[in-house]
Amino acid sequence: MSDLEKILAGCTDSPPNILAALQKVQAALGYVPHEAVPKIAALLRVTDSDVAGVLSFYHDLRTEKPGKHVVKVCLGDSCRAMNCEETLAAFEKKLGCKLGETTKDGRYTLEKVYCLGNCALSPSVMVGEDLHARVTPRSAPNILKEYK
Repeated sequence: MSDLEKILAGCTDSPPNILAALQKVQAALGYVPHEAVPKIAALLRVTDSDVAGVLSFYHDLRTEKPGKHVVKVCLGDSCRAMNCEETLAAFEKKLGCKLGETTKDGRYTLEKVYCLGNCALSPSVMVGEDLHARVTPRSAPNILKEYK
């Protein structure tokens, strides 16, 4: 049994749940490699385009290996009202990368989200599983010090 077959155990029932399968692969590997799409499709008994379509539709699914720490900056309405764009710019400057990119050292990946469910304390940022509230351009670099 291949590693992919082990990861997808329980997802190959009929009808197949492509999203659940892709989430399991990402949980195990940190991302869904493009080269795994045909293998996933074969195991689920669906077409490559079925899998690729779901993979490209959901923003939380990654096709590139992320950095050790994923920094998610909320760009939802509440955070926008509290100038999250300036906070995002501070993260980009400190990390030396743009949204959707990973730092050259592989330590951080910078992503956008549209709600972290923390609107009363906007703007919000999540690093890994840690939620940070009322993040400002000034406090953004200090947050990263926790994740070396």
